[in-house]
Amino acid sequence: MAQYEEELAAAIQAVRAAAQICRAVQARLVTAETLEKKDKSPVTVADFASQAVVCQQLQDAFPDDAVVGEEDSAALREGTQSVLRDAVVREVTGSVPGTPGADDVLRWIDRGGADASGGRYWTLDPIDGTKGFLRGQQYAVALGLIEAGEVVLGVLGCPNLPDSEGRPGALFTAVRARGAAILPLTGEDLQGTPVHVSTLGSPGEARFCESVESAHSNQGEAAEIAARLGIEREPYRIDSQCKYAAVARGDASIYLRMPTRKDYREKIWDHSAGKLVVEEAGGRVTDAFGAELDFRTGRTLEKNRGIVATCGTIHDAVIDAVRQVRGA
Repeated sequence: MAQYEEELAAAIQAVRAAAQICRAVQARLVTAETLEKKDKSPVTVADFASQAVVCQQLQDAFPDDAVVGEEDSAALREGTQSVLRDAVVREVTGSVPGTPGADDVLRWIDRGGADASGGRYWTLDPIDGTKGFLRGQQYAVALGLIEAGEVVLGVLGCPNLPDSEGRPGALFTAVRARGAAILPLTGEDLQGTPVHVSTLGSPGEARFCESVESAHSNQGEAAEIAARLGIEREPYRIDSQCKYAAVARGDASIYLRMPTRKDYREKIWDHSAGKLVVEEAGGRVTDAFGAELDFRTGRTLEKNRGIVATCGTIHDAVIDAVRQVRGA
């Protein structure tokens, strides 16, 4: 059996299950009324339920593996949150065999509270792109496996991103030194179709991919960088780690996430899976100054600032433009 075959199969199954929960919650609970009231409870329900299901499936498959996730159950345990807690339990009950109780669900959520170590652990973002989720646009379930500080496996579930046939819902996978692939978001397919980054002769041919939310990245700097590279095409703006998927299959050639604060550090679960998908598709991912992403510093990329993901052939030119704009 190929290395990480069992891990890949378990990760695909877990992300597919979580994505189905997220889809159901988005379709049923995100309404014109919740949007008007700026009610974030639907994404909160999906977020917790997604983490519970992924952690439960990883626990069954690899009981000794730690999970470093975004959420914990502290808020749900408060007496004032019984309605929210019950909603999360209902969503999980519909996905997990048997009849799990509230204690089971809360315990699964809390499996995501492990510390990032130098050994083997999973990273999980149960819903990356909460505002995209609420807008009915792009979001992702992102699961990565790290061993000795290196990302060795990544799975991105993108419920609203078209698959290779144009249908909504795509799953991207990557295993170190084995390439990247796109799979249907549902079904039994574990192999999929290989994906590759675009091949560009010059930076001016590229298309930027950046966050919809301006608070997530310095879009003004990104525009200056694009101008220095001779890029005239409008940016491809989508939420979440779907940006990594877009670069991996050639929808865009550059993803920039420029620092907006000096003290901000990226969370490892926001980038581990997407990074590997781009790299295994033939691209390159560093921080904004060309340094390799360092996953050995805990729950954040403490030694890195910003993110640059490209199709690879133009990466050095992009980093040079970043340095010129930032005066580095």
